[in-house]
Amino acid sequence: MNAGPATHGPREHPLSFRVLAVLPIILFLPSIVAFAVAEPGVVWPEYPGVFFHLAILVLIARIDAPPWAKAAGYSWITLDVLTGIMSIYGVAYDLTWPVRLGGHVFAGVWILTSSLCARNRAIAVVGAITGVWLGAYSFIADVAPVQILYPSAPLVIVWLALLAAYYRPGDHKAVPLPREVVDGAGSQGPAFRWGR
Repeated sequence: MNAGPATHGPREHPLSFRVLAVLPIILFLPSIVAFAVAEPGVVWPEYPGVFFHLAILVLIARIDAPPWAKAAGYSWITLDVLTGIMSIYGVAYDLTWPVRLGGHVFAGVWILTSSLCARNRAIAVVGAITGVWLGAYSFIADVAPVQILYPSAPLVIVWLALLAAYYRPGDHKAVPLPREVVDGAGSQGPAFRWGR
């Protein structure tokens, strides 16, 4: 007799959303410190950065956002993990940095969009600022000093902390976007499907 797929008890997920939002903070703090104190060209700070980005994967899946925004989040993680591993293996900064900046554009799209879908005003405001800051820097990085990007790191931490404190999956506001934007061109699905 087949009992069906295994479940995690009354909850669908084994870890609470709060734990999933705090874990990246714990993993990101060593990265921030490491990059601040490490000599240029040292690769050990990349290790906690890779683990930070991997911890974000589950968070992307759990935050309510349109499927295209989640795809942007997954693209960010893919590119940032890729550049972290490339750096660990000695690939030149001149090659990895532009790829990482491209990932930050996707990060900005995901953070901004998922934040604007949240009911909590602080999450929406801090997330919007964080997403725009992180993504927009990529477009001016060739002329702007990297120090302009630095405030995005504490903003990400504050945003994650707000998610841990106030966000509850499933408690999103309907964003009045056309069906084609939410579900993709030609979809016959409901206008506010979130792709769970």
